[in-house]
Amino acid sequence: MPDAYDLARSLLFCLDAESAHHLSLRGLRMAEKSGVLPLLFPADEFVSPVEVMGLRFPNRVGLAAGLDKEGNTIDALGRLGFGFVEIGTITPRPQAGNPKPRLFRLIEHEAIINRMGFNNPGITAGVENVRGSKHFEGVIGFNIGKNKDTPNENAADDYLACLKAAYPVADYIAVNLSSPNTPGLRDLQGEEASARLLERLKKEQAALEKEHGKRVPLLFKVAPDIDPPHVTALAKVFLDGGLDGLIATNTTLAREPVAGHPRANEAGGLSGRPLTQRSTEIIRAFSSEFGGKVPIIGVGGISCAADAVEKIHAGASLVQIYSAFIYQGPRLVHECARALDTLDL
Repeated sequence: MPDAYDLARSLLFCLDAESAHHLSLRGLRMAEKSGVLPLLFPADEFVSPVEVMGLRFPNRVGLAAGLDKEGNTIDALGRLGFGFVEIGTITPRPQAGNPKPRLFRLIEHEAIINRMGFNNPGITAGVENVRGSKHFEGVIGFNIGKNKDTPNENAADDYLACLKAAYPVADYIAVNLSSPNTPGLRDLQGEEASARLLERLKKEQAALEKEHGKRVPLLFKVAPDIDPPHVTALAKVFLDGGLDGLIATNTTLAREPVAGHPRANEAGGLSGRPLTQRSTEIIRAFSSEFGGKVPIIGVGGISCAADAVEKIHAGASLVQIYSAFIYQGPRLVHECARALDTLDL
């Protein structure tokens, strides 16, 4: 029998993807403020919390960055069962993003291609939006990036500005250097570039910890489109530099899994079910290099509870979903949370 989300999705999918995105978030905020949301999607009271990176997560399932780009829908998304919500990506200055259309559904693949380009209201507005979150009792991640017109040699300045501003309101901060939609951004994943950036951010993190009297973990988010030698090199950088956690992975530029689809050649990052295997391989590779010293948040192609379990078995401590949430709704969150709660870890 169709649930409330199935009915909503059938209407939303009549719209183009980006219009549906904005309408659904607006509707969620209205439903949360009116008290209707918990009636439509009751909370799951039978999942145990877990501790990772010194943070208490109500469950192991989070929302990946990219859905709540502005950080203004945290309370509503929390009502849908997420143990943590990662907002952003947020840049120092407001940014319109790339020209439309820039978001496409590949329905038969349960996938999405996006070339949004870090459209966001800027760090000042993002921080104020997070401050406005009043009811969510889970963990809030703050995903930060550089402005498109900031050259890579000055990228660290953008990340530092965001780190300083977000630190008081974030539970953890994720550094996005792997989006394919900002020209040259993935060059920051190079061994030397990432080492320099991590060193500067860790130094600032230490200063902010003293200033604010709390420690906010620092994570990097990497792409799935890296080869084994690159994984080994980056893992050493992250271990040596004291990275607190890794998010693996971002969207992919590969198109083989959706070859032949009318939208396959759209520019941008591919997410969803076609990414499942590749993201798990990257998680497993980093986990092997880390030896349990750096926690991993596994994301990419989780479309059922078994996918979430596989990510944990590959070495992740937590998981995130996004694309399959668009297709399946809150029931996927609860199914994954319950499945991971029963694992003997």
